[in-house]
Amino acid sequence: MYGLKAAEDEKVWAFAREQGFMIVSKDSDFYQRSLLFGFPPKVIWIRRGNCRTETIEQILKARYSDIEQFYRDEGHSYLILT
Repeated sequence: MYGLKAAEDEKVWAFAREQGFMIVSKDSDFYQRSLLFGFPPKVIWIRRGNCRTETIEQILKARYSDIEQFYRDEGHSYLILT
């Protein structure tokens, strides 16, 4: 949709920051970047091994209220979901 499927992490990070988006990833690189640079953008790191997209969707739906609270929280740059 935004042409970022194969983009470098730096480009994804900059795009999310400029657009006011959060980054949801199973990759620890964005989590580490949030530790170095803070936010925006905020990062949701999903710590799961290989799993189906439907599993990720279920995790996000089940934790929606936590994600919503995290979005409004001005003191944290990342949220870890398992």
